[in-house]
Amino acid sequence: QVTSFQGVAIRSLCTSSPHDHPEHGRLVYKGNLAKAVLGVKFFSYSTSIFNLFMMPYIMLKTGIGFESLLIQAAFYGLIGFFTFVTPVTLHILTKGYVIRLYYKDEMDTYTAITYNAILAEKATVFHQKDVKIPDITKMFTTFYAKTKSMLVNPALFQNPEDYHHLMGYDKSLYFNFENLEEEKEAGERK
Repeated sequence: QVTSFQGVAIRSLCTSSPHDHPEHGRLVYKGNLAKAVLGVKFFSYSTSIFNLFMMPYIMLKTGIGFESLLIQAAFYGLIGFFTFVTPVTLHILTKGYVIRLYYKDEMDTYTAITYNAILAEKATVFHQKDVKIPDITKMFTTFYAKTKSMLVNPALFQNPEDYHHLMGYDKSLYFNFENLEEEKEAGERK
């Protein structure tokens, strides 16, 4: 592959697809809200840090330290809410949002890339048999990988068969008629 960069030819000898990752496998899903989630979390963290640094200045300049106890409690509660509760809530809501999902055919394993609490990418490796679909539809959960909730948008899978395999929809449903007959006979004996 030859590409031009400001008049200079650059040759790439890459044999794999640009969607392959040597460690994780083939890219099957890319979340479209990854930058938005990162931006909102970064903004929330930065405003919390700003609040922490500005709190002593505000207390000294406004003299709120000398007001009544009720006003102090209300002020500290409001600042504390926006400083600590908002980032924690955002993290809890978005910690399972999958920004990229890779699949390794030879091992039948998936690697889900999510953001952790310090905005770094975190890889979670799981097998297709570890996927559990919740009995009741949950707002921020499409499936569970082992015990971790994951959120994906089925419409964003490049190939619908990849989503079907992930969720286990491609497995054939069959009945073991021998066990069914044994259960029926055991029920009749009672």
